[in-house]
Amino acid sequence: MPTLMGLLKLLRPARAESDFDWGSEGLALTEMPAATYAVGDVHGCLSLYRLLEDRLVRDGRDLDGEKLIVLLGDVIDRGPDSAGMIDHLTSAPPEGFRRICLLGNHEDTMLRFLDDPSRHRGWLEFGGRETLASYGVRPDPVRGWDMKPREMRFLMQAHIPAEHIRFLQALPLYLSVGDYFLVHAGIDPQRPLDRQARDDLLWIRPGATTDTSHVRKKVVHGHTPVEIAGQIGWRIQIDTGAVFTGRLSAAKLTPGAPASFLTVSH
Repeated sequence: MPTLMGLLKLLRPARAESDFDWGSEGLALTEMPAATYAVGDVHGCLSLYRLLEDRLVRDGRDLDGEKLIVLLGDVIDRGPDSAGMIDHLTSAPPEGFRRICLLGNHEDTMLRFLDDPSRHRGWLEFGGRETLASYGVRPDPVRGWDMKPREMRFLMQAHIPAEHIRFLQALPLYLSVGDYFLVHAGIDPQRPLDRQARDDLLWIRPGATTDTSHVRKKVVHGHTPVEIAGQIGWRIQIDTGAVFTGRLSAAKLTPGAPASFLTVSH
């Protein structure tokens, strides 16, 4: 099993109902649900996500009021079934739940590749090959992935459903709900939440800082794998490296109570 530091090195390279307020790129919920389940990086591990979603449904069964499942981005790449994962997320959520998926750096990188394969070929080494394979896209038997952009676009248009591309293009960058700010990678604690850089929300890594004067909410994020999901100060980290470890985690956020955590494994 890869070490945590090994994982970090490898990782370098239709709108909802009216109670959601949409900003230019983010999303805010006007009232906190009975439970919000924030899910860490799935990375194409559909069977593992189904196990977790079933667990969340059982956990929330006896809760009165609305329940929300929020995937914190990076639902694609590296794992075996990114296409199936997006297909699942574009289907109806479990009864009694709503489901939101946020934008992660892997979705953002895929979108850049779809727009211009010649300039963003690095995605292929970043998990893109596995995602394309899940859609049935195969490399040329002679040239491999060294195809002309026109040929690559033709293959992608022939295999990737337009509904999946629209889903990716519509993903919000963050969700603000109650005392929590849910985002893929985290925030720069030295900037107010309304002045965060887009790249930081998608790519930042936790760092030591003594200036947390701008941190007004608990920040729930994935992106950087940890051994065990949990809270450290103002941050709640829930990426337990599903594609590498076989463990997928979620944080349960409820009004007036500390976060609790649920993890499933193969």
